[in-house]
Amino acid sequence: MHIREYCGCATKGSIAMMNAYAYASSDAIACLRQAGIPVTHQRIEIARALFSAPVHLSADQIWAKVLDASPDVSRATVYNTLRLFSEKKMIRELFVDPQRVVYDSTTTPHHHLYNMDTGEVRDIADDELRVIGEPRLPEGVVLDEIDVIVRVRNRTA
Repeated sequence: MHIREYCGCATKGSIAMMNAYAYASSDAIACLRQAGIPVTHQRIEIARALFSAPVHLSADQIWAKVLDASPDVSRATVYNTLRLFSEKKMIRELFVDPQRVVYDSTTTPHHHLYNMDTGEVRDIADDELRVIGEPRLPEGVVLDEIDVIVRVRNRTA
C-alpha cells in the first residue's frame, strides 16, 4: 500500500477540510511507522500540521502551526523533518521561485498555480491543464517527474 493511502492523509480532490486535530496523533504515528521513520513527539506534530488537509506551506508556516501545539519544537527540527519526509516521498518540495520553497502534502502527480504577488499556491485541476508527451531524454537518464508551476501576478488597474 502507498504510504499516502496508509497515512489517511487528505489527498487532492478532498472536499473535507479538517482542522489539525482531526488528524490524530495515532494517525501520525501509524504514518511515520509505515514510512520507516522513528517516531518522535516533534515528527508527530509536524505530520499533523501537514496531513490534516491538503496544504502548500513554507517551512516557517509549518513551524508556526507546530508551535501552537508544541512550543519546544525548533526551526531546525522542522527543516530536518521536512527533508526526511521529502526523501521518503511523503511530501513534495516545490521550488516556486528562487527564494521560496513550499511543501505539498499531496504527492500524487498534479500541477500548481503560484501567485507571485500573494505567495498563494494552489493545485490545478486535472481538467485545467494537460501535458502531452514527454521530452526526448539524453542517453543514460530516465524521467523522474514532470512538475509544472504556472506563475501569475495580480492585474493592475
